[in-house]
Amino acid sequence: MRISIITATYNSEKTIKDTLLSIERQSHNDIEYIIIDGGSTDRTIHLINRLSTRVSKIISEPDKGIYDALNKGINAATGEVVGFLHSDDFFAYDDVLKNIVEEFESKNCDAIYGDLEYVSQYNVEKCLRVWKSGIFSRHKLMLGWMPPHPSFYMKRSCYIKYGCFSLDYNIAADYNSILRYLFKNEVVLSYMPRVLIKMRVGGLSNRSVRTMAKKSLEDIRIMKNNGIPWPLAIVCKNLSKIPQFFRRNYHAKN
Repeated sequence: MRISIITATYNSEKTIKDTLLSIERQSHNDIEYIIIDGGSTDRTIHLINRLSTRVSKIISEPDKGIYDALNKGINAATGEVVGFLHSDDFFAYDDVLKNIVEEFESKNCDAIYGDLEYVSQYNVEKCLRVWKSGIFSRHKLMLGWMPPHPSFYMKRSCYIKYGCFSLDYNIAADYNSILRYLFKNEVVLSYMPRVLIKMRVGGLSNRSVRTMAKKSLEDIRIMKNNGIPWPLAIVCKNLSKIPQFFRRNYHAKN
């Protein structure tokens, strides 16, 4: 099974090394690695060319933001399954993609998801919190639940059928797409109860209190548009993050 991995970059020279090396170390062989660069002016492209042997395609041009870049990647992908590895993220262990393929083949599902570990921006060995997703139920969506998007892998045929990311949202288009796939169209899911991805804090959605407030406003608009009872859902969505800070000893293969 070929997996298309899409990395969106823009002036990512400080973090992309770990991203590239984690792709290099993956034991699964059939990887299509697509990098969508927004026209970086730093050493991002130089590092990609120097450190990566697995890049299949680089598209470097101005874009309308990360979701526009991810849409370009989906449209360029040819793999049966599509996943995203952002330029400040990396795989938790070397068999992640191998295990994802095994999950798709054994469960006959449309999409899989796992858990996510947040690490320090300056020390990736330091775990700050763990997003343990839990088993999916449609009722959880009514309470603001979603799987961590960096751990979400879906068949490309579903993206073609149900659409990519809406550019109406600058920060929360991934949440909007998750509701479209899981709430409106009931894509068949499988949960892998282990950390698949490690993410540096300081990304687009958790960069500052102001950014998080903007994200919450987008979340509310998305909930309203999808018929989710937003006052309860937005409270539950934010409160659900609190236990993440008490899981620092959670290990990648739990």
